[in-house]
Amino acid sequence: LEQQYPGIAAQAAKEDKRILWLDEMGVRSDAPVGRSFSPIGVTPVIRATGKRFSASMIAAIANDGELEFRVYSGSLTAASYLDFLKRLVSQSDKPIVLIADGHPVHKAKLVRRWVEQEADGRLQLEFLPAYSPELNPVELLNNDTKCQVSRKRRAPDQQSLKNDLRRHLRKRKRQPATVRNFFREKHVSYAASKCVYN
Repeated sequence: LEQQYPGIAAQAAKEDKRILWLDEMGVRSDAPVGRSFSPIGVTPVIRATGKRFSASMIAAIANDGELEFRVYSGSLTAASYLDFLKRLVSQSDKPIVLIADGHPVHKAKLVRRWVEQEADGRLQLEFLPAYSPELNPVELLNNDTKCQVSRKRRAPDQQSLKNDLRRHLRKRKRQPATVRNFFREKHVSYAASKCVYN
C-alpha cells in the first residue's frame, strides 16, 4: 500500500494504462443467504430445490465504474482464464494493468507465456499480497452479487442460476456509479485514486 501500489499507479498514469482489479467466485444453490419472514412463533420456510449445483463468475472492475465479467460452469482453468484476458485486452482502448490475487491459475505458465510473447505490451499482471482479500475491490462486487442473486429467489437449476448471475451483473454494468461506490469502502479506498464520484 505504501510502496508497490503507488508505483504501479504512477507508472500506469505515465504510460496511459487502465488499472483493473480481478477476482472470481462461485455461487451455490444451497447458499444460506437472504432473509425471510413469518408470523411470530412460526419458523420461516424458504422453498428450494433439493438439488445441489453451482455457477461461477469472473469479473474485473475499474475505479471509474467499468465492469467486465463472464459466467461459467465448473472450475476456472488456465485456458478459460486466458480466454477472458484476451477478451479484456481486445475490448480495451488502452493497455491494461490487471491486479489479482495469487490464485495458481492467475500465474499459470500458459497465461504468463501469452502475456510475455503475444499480448504486445497490452497487458501487465500484478498481484495482491498473499492472504489479503480485503484489499481487492472486486470482493465487494462478489458480496453484492451473492446477496442479491441468492436473496431474490432460489434458482431451480444451474442454468437458471447462471442466468440470474448474468442478469445481476449486466444490471451493475449499467450502473457505473454503484461500481465506483465499492471503492469507497475503507480497506480498498487506496484504489480509488483519480475516481470521481457522482
